[in-house]
Amino acid sequence: MNANQPTPAAHVPPGRVVVRTTLLDLPDAATDPGALLDLVPPDSPLSWVRRGEGLVAWGELARIEVGGEGQLAHAEQAWARLLRATTVHDDVRAPGTGPVAFGSFAFDPASPAGGVLVVPRVVVGRRGPLAWVTTLTEEDAGAAPQPTLAELLRVGAAPVAAPGPVAYSDGSLPSAAWLDVVAGVVDRIRAGAVEKVVLARDVRARTTNPVDPRHLLTRLADAFAGCWTFSVDGLLGATPELLVRSEKGLVISRVLAGTVRRTGDDDADLARAAHLSHSSKDLEEHEYAVASVAQALAPFCTSTNVPETPFVLHLPNVLHLATDVTGVLTAPGATSLALADALAPTAAVCGTPTPVAREIIRETEHLDRARYAGAVGWLGADGDGEWGLALRSAELDPEDPRELRLFAGCGIVAASVPADELAETDAKLEPMRYALEG
Repeated sequence: MNANQPTPAAHVPPGRVVVRTTLLDLPDAATDPGALLDLVPPDSPLSWVRRGEGLVAWGELARIEVGGEGQLAHAEQAWARLLRATTVHDDVRAPGTGPVAFGSFAFDPASPAGGVLVVPRVVVGRRGPLAWVTTLTEEDAGAAPQPTLAELLRVGAAPVAAPGPVAYSDGSLPSAAWLDVVAGVVDRIRAGAVEKVVLARDVRARTTNPVDPRHLLTRLADAFAGCWTFSVDGLLGATPELLVRSEKGLVISRVLAGTVRRTGDDDADLARAAHLSHSSKDLEEHEYAVASVAQALAPFCTSTNVPETPFVLHLPNVLHLATDVTGVLTAPGATSLALADALAPTAAVCGTPTPVAREIIRETEHLDRARYAGAVGWLGADGDGEWGLALRSAELDPEDPRELRLFAGCGIVAASVPADELAETDAKLEPMRYALEG
């Protein structure tokens, strides 16, 4: 897709769309974090799941492809046009019911990866005690016999297949060359050109058997239940970072910046958490990220709350400094996708000042991130939704079902040590390496 494309390429039904949401009984969902993911088929599954709640979907009723500057805004406009040709019957009326679209967008507007909104044909959701199923069909198909629940949930789908042994190799840069890049960026920071730059690297993985996305998703959901397990258009992972949630006028963004690897020893990890919470290098990195989010939300929100100090988020593989920035939405008509557009890229995945950091990334990283570190999530008809940063993720090769690219990045500031930053990226690659096992 041309990165300068000003308008979306939309593949949508020519007539009206009928949307029906009804209650559903999911007895295992209350105790199994991956129960929703058990329902999806192997081909192009869509998911946004955390602690057993969220949305999964499949099928493709419509597809909106965008690229270049303003890609999220163009996608939002096309989504609004599609909704005007939609008739909705929603018996549940909860966040995530009715028509929804799943999206994934490039980190850099110049990337040929562009972005996409996928409108599925079947959506299954769970929130607390409620579970539901939504179907989206063309109006002229309304007189046709409706599929049974078993047919909707694809009972009898192929069993999940493991990828077998995995071979890893260098991505765009070998480790030694990436260390040199980090050292060069540290020099530029110390010279005053920029305050912080987030550098990423990729690692290639080749599996013995074709990758079944469900294998990766269920392992991620089980091991990283506190993260948002996502899958959209061949990009999947388990992100700990919530770019923005907008729900009934309340807005929240979880900022992560400042990381240390866990040891597996509880006492040692507590000591590391204490050190992290007092580390001047990590606190500096975190402060830049929080400030960028608060500044971006200011035009949309009042009563914005920015805690004075971060907390330490404990994940199975790493510890993060984390801050939840909250606010009350006051901008009329501002959707969750518009908020994500205003926020991305944050200092947590780009740097400070953002325009300067982005140019340095383009000059030095030697990597097309594609949709890694871009916005990923879902959007409802009322504009509410949840968007994360596509971290702890992998990109499936559309041409070769045995090939993947794994991504990880870290924030570089004046006090950064290149070898330590490489070790941090290795720690952040662990979730996807784990997902490929078994």
